Amino acid sequence: MVSVGVSKLGCTHLIFVDSGLRINGCYYHEVLLSQQLLPAIWQVSGDFFVFQQDSVSAHRARETIKLLQREMPAFTSSYLWPPNSPDLNPVDYRIWGVMRNWVYQKKVKDVNELRERLVEVWAGLQQNVIDDVIDQWCRRLHACVRARGGHFEYLL
Repeated sequence: MVSVGVSKLGCTHLIFVDSGLRINGCYYHEVLLSQQLLPAIWQVSGDFFVFQQDSVSAHRARETIKLLQREMPAFTSSYLWPPNSPDLNPVDYRIWGVMRNWVYQKKVKDVNELRERLVEVWAGLQQNVIDDVIDQWCRRLHACVRARGGHFEYLL
């Protein structure tokens, strides 16, 4: 199970992908982006947001890039983003850790319970947590630039 999230105070969306489903470029841009993720983002953010994704092959597929260049107000190509950058991805460096602490306070008995807990925790995520992560992201970007794209954790 993979989940993707979009959050803004009062609006939360989680999109789940069934375990074992192969997410190729076609499925990613035709189903996940076009039918689920982009409509959820537009509902939450309107026309002002920056879309970030890593360089997984489905994200770099030709049709995916065309869709994002056409539909996104501010799209940063994976070619302009560091290839292995969990320290620059707010979900990687903070959000999933916060959620994991809440989700696994008790043992999870099955996938359905995990899904329910993820939805509950995501919906309860406070806007100040998101705001703090965004503030930290700006500091991380500046540190990355100061380090000329190299390791920068020591600058934080």
